[in-house]
Amino acid sequence: MKLDFEKSGGLVPAIVQDARSGDVLTLGFMNEEALAETRRTNAAVFYSRSRKRLWRKGEQSGHFLRVVEMLVDCDADGVLLRVEPAGPGVCHEGYRSCFFRRWESDGSVSIVEPRAFDPGVVYSREKIS
Repeated sequence: MKLDFEKSGGLVPAIVQDARSGDVLTLGFMNEEALAETRRTNAAVFYSRSRKRLWRKGEQSGHFLRVVEMLVDCDADGVLLRVEPAGPGVCHEGYRSCFFRRWESDGSVSIVEPRAFDPGVVYSREKIS
């Protein structure tokens, strides 16, 4: 199967879902190289739009995502990665999911889950270098 990378400028969205709970954990983007590396290693690899390079989820935190199943949407321009997360959280802000805020009907935003880890410790300069 060939994904349609051209529709969105060379990238496809990749929704990441916990294979056990069904919770949506994050949304990333993949180019053809990231998709090939994910398929080769069974570890989630994305294309960082800000850093303009591939990045393996967990390369700094150790919170890797083992891919157990990949699904392709009906238009072949998006993927769903069903994963087993290694670590307490996926979000760089310290939460289990990047979707930890709920937009309320009055326009305010509420945090709806507790922090799973301290990002100041996980992403310290010593650990990154």
